[in-house]
Amino acid sequence: MSNKQPIGIFDSGIGGSSIFKEIHALLPNESCVYLADSINAPYGNKSREDILRLSIKNTEYLINTGCKIIVIACNTATTNAIDYLRANYSIPFIGIEPAIKPAALNTQTKAIGILATKGTLSSQLFHKTTDLYSERIKIIEQVGDGIVPLIEAGQLNSVELQSLLEIYLKPMLEQNIDYLVLGCTHYPYLIPMLSKMLPEHIKIIDSGRAVANQTNLVLASQDLLNTYSEIPKIEFFSNSDITVLNAILENKFNVNHLKF
Repeated sequence: MSNKQPIGIFDSGIGGSSIFKEIHALLPNESCVYLADSINAPYGNKSREDILRLSIKNTEYLINTGCKIIVIACNTATTNAIDYLRANYSIPFIGIEPAIKPAALNTQTKAIGILATKGTLSSQLFHKTTDLYSERIKIIEQVGDGIVPLIEAGQLNSVELQSLLEIYLKPMLEQNIDYLVLGCTHYPYLIPMLSKMLPEHIKIIDSGRAVANQTNLVLASQDLLNTYSEIPKIEFFSNSDITVLNAILENKFNVNHLKF
């Protein structure tokens, strides 16, 4: 495997672009291939069998494009499929989980909120993680039904989205959380709106930087970091309308429509 080969990233849609931005900022020499399976978004309300099937399809596409490592930039796909993928493919995989640990270790009110999809909150991996901390603190889980479709439609400033967030935040605020954990890679795009809605003392955290750091560590440990000076090739592919993805990327990268 060559150091020049790209990092592969896949998500159920545009949300994983928040992970790409962190990886690209940390590893600017690396080429990347990003795969947005937007036509099947959201993954969070699908069965484990469907999530696994879609994750296999995405993985094989990225392997066929020559990727040297695959980042599963989707909490639901990670929690439901990463064990299978690691067992059945030789390529390294980086997964993503809600950043429960830092929130749990730093909370002063002993209450944290987690906003995530049903597929993430109901997974065995998620419950294994929360069980480590739930004896010492209160964890208020909230399924973010309807949020991903609105983000995929580019409705980041819509009244409908604000109304949903008000409903989802209410029980967390009533239980005095001081950390809000974003458990879906689409959700960092909510931070501007959430920051206006939440009291100043509540900290919002996601997993993007941690995923970028882990990608760097794994590439370095396998001597796969790209040390060459050529301009990296960044490619985005989506099987749905590319308008919103282009807007989120501020038209800085090449986005292609792809049937897959």
